[in-house]
Amino acid sequence: MMNLREIVERYKALAKTSGEPVALEAFGLSPAETAKLFTAMDEDYHISRFLTFSQAQGTQYSVSGNAVTHLRLDEGILSLL
Repeated sequence: MMNLREIVERYKALAKTSGEPVALEAFGLSPAETAKLFTAMDEDYHISRFLTFSQAQGTQYSVSGNAVTHLRLDEGILSLL
């Protein structure tokens, strides 16, 4: 399982610009790992305030019971690293 620093680094590598939504499938995890990891992040208040999940074209995952496809990280998440 990836830790927060690894997720942030992967996001930064995948996003063309800061704050751009990135497809969850681009993180390269299995569907079960994706759902588990991002649900855990979404349920952590200190982390979740920097996350924005959305639904667009692409593979859907269940995160905290919601169907989502993309993630946007706020720059403020860097304060947690």
